[in-house]
Amino acid sequence: MKHYPAEFKADAVALYRSRPGVTIKSVAGDLGVNTETLRNWIRAADGRRPGAHSAPPAASQAVGDAVQAELGSVFKDH
Repeated sequence: MKHYPAEFKADAVALYRSRPGVTIKSVAGDLGVNTETLRNWIRAADGRRPGAHSAPPAASQAVGDAVQAELGSVFKDH
């Protein structure tokens, strides 16, 4: 099993959340990781255990929105 640095995992989740309408499969493919691996990182970031099927908490959406806004400003500046 391949191990990824925590920063890579966090960046992958932020990338997924920053692209509305994109699928987990397409982001995972872009990053070269397994779809289920990325799905588990997203669940972990939402505070859910891997394999859980509940909707993300509203607080997680707010965090995702904040990350998206921050990423937008970072990319706009470069």
